[in-house]
Amino acid sequence: MKFSEQWLRDWVSPALSTQALADQITMAGLEVDAVEPVAAAFSEVVVAEVVGKAPHPDADKLNVCRVDDGGGEPVQVVCGAPNVAVGQKVPFARVGAVLPGDFTIREARLRGVESRGMICSASELGLEEEASAGILVLPASASVGEGFRDFMGLDDHTIEVDLTPNRGDCLSLKGLAREVGVLNRLAVSGPDLAPVAPTLEDTFPVRVEDGERCPRYIGRLIKGVDVAAETPLWMVERLRRSGIRAIDPVVDVTNYVMLELGQPLHAFDRANLHGSVVVRLAREGEQLVLLDGQAITLEGATLVIADEHGPLAIAGVMGGEHSGVSPETRDIFLEAAFFSPLAVAGQARSYGLHTDASHRFERGVDPSLPREAAERATALLLAITGGEPGPLVEVASEAHLPDGRRATLRAARLEQALGKSLPRDEVTEILERLGLGVTVSEQGWTVQVPSWRFDIAIEEDLIEEVARIHGYNRLPVRRPQVRLALRAAHEAHTPLARLRRQMVARGYQEAVTYSFVAPELQQALHPEAVSPALANPISSDLSVMRASLFPGLVRALQHNLNRQQDRVRLFETGLVFRGELDHLHQTPMLGALVCGPREPEGWTGGRAPVDFFDLKGDLESLLALGEPQAWRFEPGEHPALHPGQCARVLYRGEEAGWIGTLHPAVRARLGLKVDALLFEVRLDALTQGRVPAFTPLSRHPEVRRDLAFLVEEGLPVQSLLDTIRAQAGEWLVESHLFDVYQGKGVPDGLKSVALGLTWQHPSRTLNDEEINQLVDAIVAESRQHLGAELRA
Repeated sequence: MKFSEQWLRDWVSPALSTQALADQITMAGLEVDAVEPVAAAFSEVVVAEVVGKAPHPDADKLNVCRVDDGGGEPVQVVCGAPNVAVGQKVPFARVGAVLPGDFTIREARLRGVESRGMICSASELGLEEEASAGILVLPASASVGEGFRDFMGLDDHTIEVDLTPNRGDCLSLKGLAREVGVLNRLAVSGPDLAPVAPTLEDTFPVRVEDGERCPRYIGRLIKGVDVAAETPLWMVERLRRSGIRAIDPVVDVTNYVMLELGQPLHAFDRANLHGSVVVRLAREGEQLVLLDGQAITLEGATLVIADEHGPLAIAGVMGGEHSGVSPETRDIFLEAAFFSPLAVAGQARSYGLHTDASHRFERGVDPSLPREAAERATALLLAITGGEPGPLVEVASEAHLPDGRRATLRAARLEQALGKSLPRDEVTEILERLGLGVTVSEQGWTVQVPSWRFDIAIEEDLIEEVARIHGYNRLPVRRPQVRLALRAAHEAHTPLARLRRQMVARGYQEAVTYSFVAPELQQALHPEAVSPALANPISSDLSVMRASLFPGLVRALQHNLNRQQDRVRLFETGLVFRGELDHLHQTPMLGALVCGPREPEGWTGGRAPVDFFDLKGDLESLLALGEPQAWRFEPGEHPALHPGQCARVLYRGEEAGWIGTLHPAVRARLGLKVDALLFEVRLDALTQGRVPAFTPLSRHPEVRRDLAFLVEEGLPVQSLLDTIRAQAGEWLVESHLFDVYQGKGVPDGLKSVALGLTWQHPSRTLNDEEINQLVDAIVAESRQHLGAELRA
């Protein structure tokens, strides 16, 4: 929020410099982002009066003017502005004046006519960014000869404050002044907010159908306004210094009151209202053209202001074009309301909008403020545009208005949190200065929270208030005292950090993706997945909780491929969510994705693509950190994975994850032109390890036998290995696959599987007879149960 320092000092003016004031506001938790002068530097510009005007003898578009600048004799000036006229008060740059951009005014002859000075426009004085259409005309009350900077109060600063979402009460001059007054123990004096006496009995009927979302609605009919009236220069300047452009007096007044008090208002053209004003939910498919010209189709959950013919505005966000004030408007209906923050939150964003009104209503507006703001706006409108006001019409649902909240602060808890004991009288004074109703007890304080402080509800909120008003910089600096005993390390547990280091060592980079994914992406990868949908998503492509790590990794792959990164190796750890919200299962998983060449580009390596066994090897390197014997891979079918390159990962006989190549149909649906391989495994199984144990080394030689079996083409090698290990006896120390062959010499439908078996006894040398018996048992068992034949 931007505001003028001078405007703030009209409410409360501490004896502080501009920078000191900004620093004080920042230290109170309202961070100041910028402090800038409201106008560029210039000199020798005064208020003058145009006392004469005649056409230039040699130029159709120029006028020769005589200007009284308070220096005695009128000064002759050649002026090309189309709006210059006799009797106007204008800013006048004398000879020798220096304007923004280091432009010096000198005596000159324009088309043969002497000109001594310049009548200035707003843009020439740095008061407008775009080129002005004509000179700046000042109010008739301006004193001739007075310095223009003094008259306009341009020795001022714009202060921009970056408020946290919980401090919606400071989105106004009133709220900021309240804070500065509290910090400096000063009284705050605002404008006169006395009720305006109605001069008409005319009203416009109001009906609120949704009292929960709109607990208070106030309206007033004002007849005979002059929309063509000119907004006072002081108001235009205050709006400009707050970053708002003046439009017309009605809009300017509503914007001004919003900045001043924090209450958004809206004015409707009475001629475009029919029947009554109705606050209700939109009906599906209703259309509305907003003030910015955007045509939207309303959703059923949107709160709208409507009449008998249809919607007029999105409540708390933006008005409609049809019912807005125009140059033909003569009667207006002024609206001020309190909308529940939950009713407005997300509505603007769902239509791609963000307005000053929605920004305030989402954070919470004082529910007692609408009447006060309506009276203030009425008084300003009558002073500027004239007109006759009717009585205020109020519709309120007391049951849905925020209740007075109470909170308790314990003295012992305050001292513990601050590390400092504050005098009880000081704490009481701070709470009272904040506008809280305070009751002191032996244990501490019980406070009644004012209606404008939505952010105070619990004890910690009160501790924060006391700390920031007392001054964070006045709190003691103490080193925390903690017990630093070493935590016991479970040897049978593999830390997550070790798994991450292993993946990095294998050439992967860790990805951190959202826990929310696009529903269509999750549907493509997990068509049967059930996971909660978000009621208020960040965006439409992040609207459901992920049921797997696959969607996030695939989206990260797409992001990389779109940026010409064709070799991708990513892994991620995080929760996945399965089931409905009432029975939600959250499971920590580790997932990985690979794509592109097996090796990085280089003169020593080829460009062979990564395959299933590369990824399986990376996964097995993780399994080796725990209990490798407890893991199994078996063929399976997964909707996201290629049927012929997919395996179910089992841990102690139970499903723990999946590994495979992305299904071609899914890949085509996602628009991927390259193969990608993925795996996903439960973290609780991966982190299960074994306690290290020492096994004495044998001094006796190993005995190795290589066996080649002919087996059916579809038989998993794991089945053969399981059979061999069951028959090989207790001295088998190693068994591994070293060759698979199909081709010449091997019948169709079969494959040759070659295994290396190694035996070693801890205390003696095994003889050939013992080994031959074990080999015979292996061959017989493999033939009987697997149909395997020893290859000649």
